[in-house]
Amino acid sequence: MSKPDLSSSSSEPVLSMAVTAEPATAVTRRPAYRRRDVLGRIAALSALPVVAGSATVAGGLTGCQRQSAASAASLPIADAKGHLLWQNWSGLNHGYPAQRIAADSPQALAARLASAPVPIRVLGASHSFNAQCVTEGTALSIDGWSGIRAVDTTALTATVKAGTRLMQLGEELARAGQEMWSLPDINKQTLAGAISTGTHGAGLHIPAMHGRVHSFELVTPTGQVLNCSPETNAELFHSALVGLGSFGIVTEYTLLNWPLARTRRETQVVPLKQMLGEWENLRQQHRNAEFYYLPFTDLAVRILHDTTTDAPIPRPADQDMDGLMDLKKLRDWASWSTPLRKRIAQALGNKHSPEVAVDEAWKLLSSERTIRFNEMEYHLPLEHQLPALEEIIHLIETQFPEVFFPVECRVVAADEQAWLSPFYQRATGSIAVHSYYREDHTAVFGAIEKIFRRYGGRPHWGKLHSLKAAELKELYPRWQQVAAVRQQVDPQNRMLNAYLRALWGA
Repeated sequence: MSKPDLSSSSSEPVLSMAVTAEPATAVTRRPAYRRRDVLGRIAALSALPVVAGSATVAGGLTGCQRQSAASAASLPIADAKGHLLWQNWSGLNHGYPAQRIAADSPQALAARLASAPVPIRVLGASHSFNAQCVTEGTALSIDGWSGIRAVDTTALTATVKAGTRLMQLGEELARAGQEMWSLPDINKQTLAGAISTGTHGAGLHIPAMHGRVHSFELVTPTGQVLNCSPETNAELFHSALVGLGSFGIVTEYTLLNWPLARTRRETQVVPLKQMLGEWENLRQQHRNAEFYYLPFTDLAVRILHDTTTDAPIPRPADQDMDGLMDLKKLRDWASWSTPLRKRIAQALGNKHSPEVAVDEAWKLLSSERTIRFNEMEYHLPLEHQLPALEEIIHLIETQFPEVFFPVECRVVAADEQAWLSPFYQRATGSIAVHSYYREDHTAVFGAIEKIFRRYGGRPHWGKLHSLKAAELKELYPRWQQVAAVRQQVDPQNRMLNAYLRALWGA
């Protein structure tokens, strides 16, 4: 049983020139009442045709079909100077870099940075939802820096080039007898992009990805090539580890890993009330634990991972896109009546069975995401996760009937070594909200962000939020120290675009 679909195909290029068309949603469903069919069969139960165009009939929620300004606009493929279009994965942010560069070694990169138009931004997989990668100056591709450079089988470490995609890394580590237990829901990101934004998995006793970094190599905007670890250039290591690409360009990481083993994944639809009541015990008992609240259904999807010696059980093919678009269809037609919307969903919600898979962790912890969206995620003190979630549920179900994307809840261990880690010195409960990429997210995200901030939440560095330097320095005890280190390595602010200047107060 797989998660409701929340994301994207890997087919979009790093230096994308246009947003690709959404795949067709018509599918042939299997008759078995498994979880992946449950929400997909809502349409059959409600006997409602697919909504077409921008309006609905018979009381449907017309306003939900509005497009965001970014999605509605048709962006030119090139600007007046002939610079080609770049867009992030969701299509929300774009730019026209004056120069696009790649280099095959840290030394070659250092030489090119001296004359590169500013701001200099590394694009990675272009998966950040905010504007941190936008540039009218230099766009740097690190796709050529890919793969494992060295392995220590005794210490269980691997030195990995920064442009390695996470799915590729999982496969290569497995061949070396190693694995990672902290992987995000999507595995198309580059290693550098994931680590530098504090990207994480789920597990109360497992740190985010940066918590397992032993050392890294950094090329500064002034052309220095520096090795950074807790013993060497320690202040820079702690400051730049989660640094949003603001300190220079990381070329490789040495990671501390776990020995390769099998993982058991269990996914099940449960009543939301049951999920909330069991959450405290589940997050303590399982290696990786997370759940999704399905808006306007009173249901949740529970996902648990644990190390096992069981025989392999193949993971069923994902059909999450199907279920997600049927949730949208239910929203379009039944959002005028919350009781009806819930009744339709629950009519099939009890006809499910747990879905179990056993395999290597890298094959199970992440999922394919073929529907684009925009996302905001905040990281809260663990004790505030459920109270905040309950407020968010009430807010959504009383004020925002247009919401249909599941709300994702995870836990992450505290860490010490990244001074701008959202999990710095506190165990964390994370809550992520999503919005279909063609719809305007500003009102619902703005209302939910107020709840996050009231509970002391720290934003995910790669996702949408409204905070600037003045608010951020109140959330991070070492903010000013980190900002001073950043200024030392980039005194001319060559790495900062407009978004990052506001974030850093530069």
